[in-house]
Amino acid sequence: MNLLSNDAQQTWSQRFESALHPAIAHFNASIGFDIELIEYDLTGSQAHAKMLAKTGILSTEEGEAIVSGLEQIRQEYHDGQFQPGIDAEDIHFAVERRLTDIIGATGKKLHTGRSRNDQVGTDTRLYLRDQIRQIQQQLVKFQSVLFQKAEQHVETLIPGYTHLQRAQPLSLAHHLLAYVEMSNRDWERLDDVYQRVNISPLGSGALAGTTFPIDRHYAAELLGFDQIYENSLDGVSDRDFAIEFLCAASLIMVHLSRLSEEVILWASEEFGFVTLKDSCSTGSSIMPQKKNPDVPELVRGKTGRVFGHLNAMLVLMKGLPLAYNKDLQEDKEALFDGVKTVQACLEAMTILMNEGLEFRPARLNQAVAEDFSNATDVADYLASKGVPFREAYNLVGKVVKTSLAAGKLLKDLTLEEWQSLHPAFESDIYEAIAPQQVVSARNSYGGTGFQQVKRALDEVRSRLQTLSQ
Repeated sequence: MNLLSNDAQQTWSQRFESALHPAIAHFNASIGFDIELIEYDLTGSQAHAKMLAKTGILSTEEGEAIVSGLEQIRQEYHDGQFQPGIDAEDIHFAVERRLTDIIGATGKKLHTGRSRNDQVGTDTRLYLRDQIRQIQQQLVKFQSVLFQKAEQHVETLIPGYTHLQRAQPLSLAHHLLAYVEMSNRDWERLDDVYQRVNISPLGSGALAGTTFPIDRHYAAELLGFDQIYENSLDGVSDRDFAIEFLCAASLIMVHLSRLSEEVILWASEEFGFVTLKDSCSTGSSIMPQKKNPDVPELVRGKTGRVFGHLNAMLVLMKGLPLAYNKDLQEDKEALFDGVKTVQACLEAMTILMNEGLEFRPARLNQAVAEDFSNATDVADYLASKGVPFREAYNLVGKVVKTSLAAGKLLKDLTLEEWQSLHPAFESDIYEAIAPQQVVSARNSYGGTGFQQVKRALDEVRSRLQTLSQ
């Protein structure tokens, strides 16, 4: 349903004598992307109309006619009949014009006591409020998948790295739970951002409020806002909430990208820690043996895209004088794409971790048994026997150097060799440096020891149950 004829008047006042140049009209229009806000525009307008009727600015009959007409537009949109084009300029005018077609001149009263400036701010907040809750639900699903994997691999070991060099062995569950903790902070950050998204600018007008006796608190209550903006200038020009969201979204992407990088490494022949399943990988167009980790590679790549939106919003806002400026039209595409990218990446990574890869315990066990990542435990062993730690540390460095020269691992040294290095070594050194014992012994709170991992799993299980309610 194309609402406007080619010779229709502009949507603004009769101050202008001629129409926009066609290219400028296209350049100026936002309907191509702000159609995303239609449901929220209709909901916000219905609340505004109810408020106008409650305060007597409109009659009860006029308010009811507007609310009913807006609901008809919603149904037309759902049925694919309401599809405004470029000549509507934006979704707000498109709705108002269609409303006037449906209910007549009363539709022209809808905009009483508000501006497109506070209207678009309201719509955007209603939209983002919903998207935040959806992303939080996705984060809980993602955490649940990682939790389930962790439960299966409490006593599966994996090399731990610092500087991408072998450091100390870990429980694989402990490694996976680190990402659960990251995504829990992401959930909490979004919850914090939500508080500042859920503030109503409706009634701020173009910048200075309105002469009509509106009830901003009532309209905000109808829309489920917790507060209203105290200053009309701030209400129409604030985009802090969008920047905060994109910052939180960027951190979600940082965490997904870090896990993606690890999966890419783990799936390589050099690591071989996981096997990628066909459902989440692709092949090469020329090398038939290849199985490519497309999902984590795309997530890693899309991370920069969300970072770009955050940077664009910061640059957009940094020089804007009060109050509203047309520059703010540019916030929509950054915000919409940021939301969709995070949602798509969370869904893809949840599927990948749930059903797209399989850990290889035999290879992981082999990996932790073929290095010197138990060297710290030799130093700890000596320290427990009364040897000063720094002395023990220096001694073990020499042991590693000697073993490397001899082509041996620490487990291959004979007891005589151990005792020739220091008389404190006894036969229990072999148990102390066995990978399972090395991991199990790190039982400090929050450590990788199996008891600590089981405690952490219990806490995560309880937290997920609460978040899932």
